[in-house]
Amino acid sequence: MGDGKKRKRRTDKRKAKKSKPLPALARDRHVLYEASVQNPEADIDFFRRVYRRKRGRPFRLLREDFCGTAALACDWVRRQAGHRAWGVDLHRPTLDWGIKHHVSRLGESARKRLTLLCEDVMNVTEPKVDVVAGLNFSYGVFKDRQTLGRYFRQVRKSMRPGGIFFVDAFGGTETMSEMEEKRPISASKVLDGIKIPKFTYVWEQAHFNCVNHDILCYIHFKLKDGTKIKRAFTYDWRLWTLPELQELMLEAGFASTEVYLEGWDEEADDTDGIFRRRTYFENQDGWVGYVVGLT
Repeated sequence: MGDGKKRKRRTDKRKAKKSKPLPALARDRHVLYEASVQNPEADIDFFRRVYRRKRGRPFRLLREDFCGTAALACDWVRRQAGHRAWGVDLHRPTLDWGIKHHVSRLGESARKRLTLLCEDVMNVTEPKVDVVAGLNFSYGVFKDRQTLGRYFRQVRKSMRPGGIFFVDAFGGTETMSEMEEKRPISASKVLDGIKIPKFTYVWEQAHFNCVNHDILCYIHFKLKDGTKIKRAFTYDWRLWTLPELQELMLEAGFASTEVYLEGWDEEADDTDGIFRRRTYFENQDGWVGYVVGLT
């Protein structure tokens, strides 16, 4: 300084104060994923509504393909004594996580009605079920028509009479560009007695190839204590279109297909959470929906 005196640097105590580190479970990528991405209750409610409307009765037997932590399958058997579920996934560590944190919390009866298979979905056609769900866009790992068509044929062979196949889909103008979307999550999830604090979910579309529709995406998390989990999940997919998915289901032997897309609430300037059957839908920046294959 110009006066030659030594001056003490002032520090902002509020900035200097470090956040208390979060418990390990609150930094677990599977916990954060389930809190920000998955909603098994809403998925199952949708399946039940469509199945009853189409078949005039409830369904009992559910298979969750690409099940990961098997949250959906666990929710299904927890709901009612007559429900049975099978979860199929290739990644043993993720299945083990689900066994530790979800299956272990089921009652004895529900656990007996749940079967988890560390297996390729291409190899599973038994037992026959009422509903197969292939969610979280996981079928995108099959990047050519021949391979995805083979998976759909395997699903068709897995169906009891009246069976219905559900996959989710996403699209819109922004899905074909590089972008990053941040969303604050006010988590209410409690696991092992620990309430998960608020955090930020980041969806990054890092690359899109318009020639073959290859898309590379990442999920990142930013936590309350300053922790950043970069590339918690990586997705190297093909972005399939709604017409392609419907055509491949029909080629696989499904009798018909339907598309259900989520509506928009103009007043709230947000999605309305209601998936309606659509035969026409004006394209948006982004949309999500279900493609349904009916036997």
